[in-house]
Amino acid sequence: DRVLIRIKDLTAEKADEVVWVRGRIHTSRAKGKQCFLVLRQQQFNIQALVAVGQHASKQMVKFAANINKESIVDVEGVVRKAYQKIGGCTQQDVELHVQRIYVISLAEPRLPLQLDDAVRPEVEGEEDGRATVNQDTRLDNRVIDLRTSTSQAIFCLQSGICQLFRETLIRKGFVEIQTPKIISAASEGGANVFTVSYFKSSAYLAQSPQLYKQMCICADFEKVFCVGPVFRAEDSNTHRHLTEFVGLDIEMAFNYHYHEVVDEIADTLVQIFKGLQERFQTEIQTVNKQFPCEPFKFLEPTLRLEYCEAVAMLREAGIEMGDEEDLSTPNEKLLGRLVKEKYDTDFYILDKYPLAVRPFYTMPDPVNPKNSNSYDMFMRGEEILSGAQRIHDPQLLTERAKHHGIDLEKIKAYIDSFRFGAPPHAGGGIGLERVTMLYLGLHNVRQTSMFPRDPKRLTP
Repeated sequence: DRVLIRIKDLTAEKADEVVWVRGRIHTSRAKGKQCFLVLRQQQFNIQALVAVGQHASKQMVKFAANINKESIVDVEGVVRKAYQKIGGCTQQDVELHVQRIYVISLAEPRLPLQLDDAVRPEVEGEEDGRATVNQDTRLDNRVIDLRTSTSQAIFCLQSGICQLFRETLIRKGFVEIQTPKIISAASEGGANVFTVSYFKSSAYLAQSPQLYKQMCICADFEKVFCVGPVFRAEDSNTHRHLTEFVGLDIEMAFNYHYHEVVDEIADTLVQIFKGLQERFQTEIQTVNKQFPCEPFKFLEPTLRLEYCEAVAMLREAGIEMGDEEDLSTPNEKLLGRLVKEKYDTDFYILDKYPLAVRPFYTMPDPVNPKNSNSYDMFMRGEEILSGAQRIHDPQLLTERAKHHGIDLEKIKAYIDSFRFGAPPHAGGGIGLERVTMLYLGLHNVRQTSMFPRDPKRLTP
């Protein structure tokens, strides 16, 4: 007949109630005839007191003190108001006076990492000589690292990004689609694909859902989006590259100008940022305790700069670069700082990229043939979306593919999809892990990938 209560719901309003709680033993400390436990559920924890008396014997106190950390227990106890704030616990106004305790699952006595060490800010560890946990140890023991309050907050917020993405686009009239991840040819005509055995032939893991998004536009769906894995066989061992990540992809037909799509995508991201501010303050503050960061700033409407304006800003800051040169990572970050200083925003759009640095399917600018109808979106000086108006004319698409030296046979299905009438359309792909990382001001995308895959990591 037990009803288990969530730790986060144990507040002063429940004072003097008898409740059942399931949690992990985070810490235990025996003191004379008493044992203090901290019980944890996800980001929330509460102090529990086992004391010799009517409901607890000396043996029970000793038993409770010797339960291994991280074991799962069911506890019956009375909620009592605390005489003073209980530091180190999320439930600071109450504690649990234990009457009964049952071990549901006993953890091994030796843990590969201590959770208190894993949530300690690195600066604090350096200052007082206490241990912190390095990234490889965290990832090698990910199931324990994911129990920390910081990890719990990160992935609750990431779930919120997906939810807000879906909510916003469905409200705007988009249809969610599911696209194949096993494909017959490299989806972007490049070599950075994973080859897999497919019965008596070979197939590839999809670099993006782009072909299928565009086919849906050709099939008159008008506005589509999808959420799913994306695979990139790039030997990039950087803070922001993964070989598998979650793509939030959008494609949309437009009436008069591709900026209709740019504005729709930008507004979708703004709605996500606003939703995170409104719904996930607890998670943001939890992450900030370990990784302090300035709040994410954005403008409405979103700042949009042309690529030539960005080049001019960089040149003014002493950077030498050509008009048709792509942005390097250091220049991206510098531009982000310059934009923040001038416009006080962490989120902005760069429009009208040079055609020479964009993929073959990008629509050239009809006014200036050296430019293209393409755009990137940035958070804190790092790219989170790359997009463009797509060429929807099969003849022009063929010419551009030849110009890029792409084997036409390999992209025949792609070009053929436009031969039966295709509306003008544009879109882009967003990296979920990057958005999470940059919104929270974290420094490595592996912190926001639940089980990251990169050139050197395939487990757990």
